[in-house]
Amino acid sequence: QVQLVESGGGLVQTGGSLRLSCAASGRSFSNYAMGWFRQAPGKEREFVAGISWSGRNTDYAEAVKGRFTISRDNAKITMYLQMNGLKPEDTAVYYCGVSSGSGWYRGARMDYWGKGTLVTVSS
Repeated sequence: QVQLVESGGGLVQTGGSLRLSCAASGRSFSNYAMGWFRQAPGKEREFVAGISWSGRNTDYAEAVKGRFTISRDNAKITMYLQMNGLKPEDTAVYYCGVSSGSGWYRGARMDYWGKGTLVTVSS
């Protein structure tokens, strides 16, 4: 059974940092691109960051560029999102997803999703 589990969310003050993790089990996702998405209350899920299977290519939404860093450790089948300079507008449930292909591009279909981890940034 394929499973993605996000962790690392929590409550942080404006300007603080958090590191999210997405651990995969049930199969290897080393050959597939992965991404982070988020959904704020009352809003649709939106793209945050994406990474190719090798980790060499990354992509960020404008709202987080320069503050967030996506990375992955294929040996551990884990993806990370380092979030610095957090703002109240970053408050959301953060989800990780695994793409159907090896290269990352926006709009790629995610074949698997985690259940999310809540990030709350207080002002």
